[in-house]
Amino acid sequence: MLILQGVTYTHPNRDILFSDLHLVVNKHDKIALIGHNGAGKSILLKILAGNLLPTHGTVKADPRPYYVPQIFGQFNGYTIAQALGIEEKLLALKEILDGKVTEANLGVLDDDWGIEERCNEALAHWKLDIPDLSLPMSSLSGGQKTKVFLAGILIHQPEVVLLDEPSNHLDTLSRDILYDYIRSAGQTLVVVSHDRTLLNLLPTVYELGPKGITVYGGNYDFYAEQKRIENEALNHEVKSKEKALRKARETEREAMERQQKLDARGKKKQEKAGMPTIVMNTLRNSAERSTSRMKEVHAEKTGNIARDLGRLRKDLPDTDKMKVNLDSSGLHKGKILVTAEQVNFRYGDQWLWKEPLSLQVCSGERLVIRGANGSGKTTLIKMMLGELEPQTGSIERAAIRSIYIDQDYSLIDNDLSVYEQARSFNTGTLQEHDIKIRLNRFLFTKEYWDKPCRTLSGGEKMRLMLCSLTIGNQAPDVIILDEPTNNLDIQNIEILTAAINEYQGTLLVVSHDQYFLDEIKVEESIVLQ
Repeated sequence: MLILQGVTYTHPNRDILFSDLHLVVNKHDKIALIGHNGAGKSILLKILAGNLLPTHGTVKADPRPYYVPQIFGQFNGYTIAQALGIEEKLLALKEILDGKVTEANLGVLDDDWGIEERCNEALAHWKLDIPDLSLPMSSLSGGQKTKVFLAGILIHQPEVVLLDEPSNHLDTLSRDILYDYIRSAGQTLVVVSHDRTLLNLLPTVYELGPKGITVYGGNYDFYAEQKRIENEALNHEVKSKEKALRKARETEREAMERQQKLDARGKKKQEKAGMPTIVMNTLRNSAERSTSRMKEVHAEKTGNIARDLGRLRKDLPDTDKMKVNLDSSGLHKGKILVTAEQVNFRYGDQWLWKEPLSLQVCSGERLVIRGANGSGKTTLIKMMLGELEPQTGSIERAAIRSIYIDQDYSLIDNDLSVYEQARSFNTGTLQEHDIKIRLNRFLFTKEYWDKPCRTLSGGEKMRLMLCSLTIGNQAPDVIILDEPTNNLDIQNIEILTAAINEYQGTLLVVSHDQYFLDEIKVEESIVLQ
């Protein structure tokens, strides 16, 4: 069982990440923990795992959970066995089998005679060809590191498992193995993920946000529908408040105009009646006080409505605040852009593909490039872009404008400010204020303009990249997305999805995220083997 009571976490700079969180996870529960980038999901998992202490509050985790982290750089100085916490047991078993049956070795092994067999079975289950667990973690790819820690579940057989973005870096086959585990697992699971296929396998969604943790009693699709209903109601309330504010301001204007007319009429009557100056001054002061009181009453009313409206607008999801409006490619549909005949590429003595590739890409198509990790997806993209030439076969490319957006958004210059980055895409047709209007459309308010791009999150870099494309005023003929959802939270994936669905041009995508591929209506596949 996992219990959080009044948990608060404060960053070293004293910024509060979240406060007064309450959470109960019962035995055999399987829950998805979701929230925007920066909400504190990974920190919360570390607190549940016992790897991090909260600033305030109490945590009960009994038994101690097994934790699969999202980032593995801290393990690069470890061997695989050390990272999994099994090095001492394996060494003790080896020494016992070599005849060194000491009390110390028996104590370390703790009757776990099947440890070596479980290791072999776990590695085989996750399709990991690792002959020696003394290999350094730094020698493994991102996907292999993830699978090592996932294999640790079968090795340690814990009762509680915490998974932080477990499908990141996994190819399609490995994701399928992960999905099977999620379906069949008898353990208590808490999973942080933006993989909506995976989230749909979990029966309960917990959302971490500014108001704490909100529980939705269903899978991701159920959660998304509930959020849609909530957001529709919120939008309706925003429109109602906007209407009320317009009405209040109109009423204020009309009332002030009426009062001014009455004051002017009263003044004329007083002058005609020949009232003494002191009496006229008294009446004028009284009228001014009355007008001032009326102004205060109306200002208070409109101010209250405006404040309510501001609070409501803050709660609107970013997808409802943004305007993307990507231009369309000028190419006619069906124009042949790339033709490859029997191409292949060799690294050392090894050809990349078992059989040479032949393919054709036409304008307007939406294609996914599929293949296991290391199957040459990036190499094929470089061939299509003209950055690499095949070592066998031929490739013809039409003269096109293309843009390659990788998962790290490398087109963003980290040394530039947000405004300078946006301006660098300007073809000269936009003035400074026009660029800033575009930035505002993509949620980059004045506070962001001088920020260095290196300080932006993955989602913010993605939005800045999309903003830069609109500033260029001429959409590329081809957009290539390389694992675009890996570093994004769900809301930013939805923003990217909406932008891509507006785009009328050719799309090439490298992704193992089938939910995303379905959402952007990918029609054809190039399969690499």
